[in-house]
Amino acid sequence: MGKDVFEITVNILKMFVIFLMMVQAVPILVWLERRGSAFIQNRLGPNRVGPLGLLQLAADAVKFLFKEEFVPRQGVRFMYFFAPIMAMIPGALSFASLPLSVPIKIEPFQMLGQMWGPYTFAFQGYDLGIGIVFVLGISSLGVYSLLMAGWGSSNKYSLMGAVRASAQAISYELALSLSLVGILIVYGTFSFNEIVAAQTGPLTFRAFGAEHVISWLPNWGVFYQPLGAILFFSATFAEANRLPFDLPEAEGELVAGFHTEYAGFKLLMFFIGEYGHMMVASALLATFYLGGYNIPGVMPEDVLAFWQGVVGGNLASILTAVTFHLSLLLRIALLLWIFIQVRWTLPRFRYDQLMNLGWKSMLPWALFNVCVTALWVWFGHK
Repeated sequence: MGKDVFEITVNILKMFVIFLMMVQAVPILVWLERRGSAFIQNRLGPNRVGPLGLLQLAADAVKFLFKEEFVPRQGVRFMYFFAPIMAMIPGALSFASLPLSVPIKIEPFQMLGQMWGPYTFAFQGYDLGIGIVFVLGISSLGVYSLLMAGWGSSNKYSLMGAVRASAQAISYELALSLSLVGILIVYGTFSFNEIVAAQTGPLTFRAFGAEHVISWLPNWGVFYQPLGAILFFSATFAEANRLPFDLPEAEGELVAGFHTEYAGFKLLMFFIGEYGHMMVASALLATFYLGGYNIPGVMPEDVLAFWQGVVGGNLASILTAVTFHLSLLLRIALLLWIFIQVRWTLPRFRYDQLMNLGWKSMLPWALFNVCVTALWVWFGHK
């Protein structure tokens, strides 16, 4: 956690701030989805409460907080109450493990009559060194919240939605995990930071014993793993229960699916969990395939030197981290918009179509991608 009180305090506050970043982004995404869907469908959307309907978010918050609470008479109380909490945990833990920018380096400074520092603060909640394994393990726990909600509600529609969710998660986690094996073969590490660092500079690769450089393309993972990127992004729609893979909560068949019996703040926690999974999926895609927080053609040392000339001191390192963080946020925002656009563009699959796609199409293609990547790396180093 740190070597003194200041470093420990900053590291603890850092985890809370990253969690609040994820939670506070949910109302913005809800507003964006409402306005975006209205734009796609040629209607107005929220435009009455506040400018551009922005205060509609506050009105919704008041409704969620003060709505009457109830528990199904035949429900299992522990599962019913714990399911919304469990829905938020995987997304929060996964998001905190992702590198959101370059580390912040603080030079020694004087405060409260003594010298502090130097410090190096990672722009992430924690770095376990095995980031991919940790995120895959934690995110797979998200289906337990849906199972607990379905069983704890004692409602046939909720239970059917929970069973669908578990089958869907098993089907698409295989393709999702295998799509990342190609990235592991290419970069040879489980660490998020090492994967991001490997994507700096121009596109450089080895083929048939020679090294090739394409100076006008960034060294992003998508150029090494285009098929893996498509498979991973497609599978994340199923993992986040987003259209066209939202069979666990199909309104026309299951009323609302696993959260049929939920209302008020507990329902809001399910929404936070769903959007949290979307943010984690977008951040993972950006980290693995779009260079992470790197800016093409720009090195962290160049940005630090620029800010040193403008403000100097420790503030220059902080502004450098903010600059690269904004670079990552732009990628995440673009991918989140694709999530929203797909929801309001494509129709929902039938359940047999969903299973066929997962087992008969995406899983074989993911295995094919792993084999091709292994052969390419083997021949490239001969």
